[in-house]
Amino acid sequence: MRKSMNIIICDDSQNDRKILIELLQSYAQEKKQCFEMIEYDSGASLCEDESALQKCQLVFLDINMEDMDGLKAAMKIKEEYPKLPVVLVTAYMNYALDGYKVKASRFLLKDNLAETIGECMDDLIVEIQKNSRILEFSFVEGTIKLHADDIIYIETARHKNIFYTEKGCYSIYKKLDELEAELKNMGFVRIHLSFLVNMRYIAKINSYVLTLTTGKEIS
Repeated sequence: MRKSMNIIICDDSQNDRKILIELLQSYAQEKKQCFEMIEYDSGASLCEDESALQKCQLVFLDINMEDMDGLKAAMKIKEEYPKLPVVLVTAYMNYALDGYKVKASRFLLKDNLAETIGECMDDLIVEIQKNSRILEFSFVEGTIKLHADDIIYIETARHKNIFYTEKGCYSIYKKLDELEAELKNMGFVRIHLSFLVNMRYIAKINSYVLTLTTGKEIS
């Protein structure tokens, strides 16, 4: 089953929320995606719901709202969740520069949402998938965030597991089985009991020897 994407729609116009939701549903059906959408009618109510923000992967914000407008809400959200993509939606083109200032991922005009939502979602899904491959580990050396693609291989040694990356080595007191589960569907393969290898770094396999692009041989 495809994992669903949690999307927040924040707009004080119920009709505008309905239009956007219908467009996203059509996109999901066409692209065989699964979206779970939650609605808010004000920026203030959205920003107060930390639980929803922690779980969501994408936020659509109307700019022109009473109480707390979309720009203020976007700024607050980005302060807490800098990697969370925020799309600003408005009827007015003159807000485009403000969208850049609050680090919005996209700026969409309501008048041509039907024409632009597809390309917007294509790009954002790629961005979201890329960000989902950034993992945080509590290493002996400290808490470090690593992109899955930068991990060459992991080796069990003396009750620890050593991460070999392009930037250096890090050790962690965690079972290899647990690490394998965390890196599931990210292109890693288990070699014997002691190695977890990133398949993108495999150069060749000869008999019982696996050679990595770094020259490391695992047998």
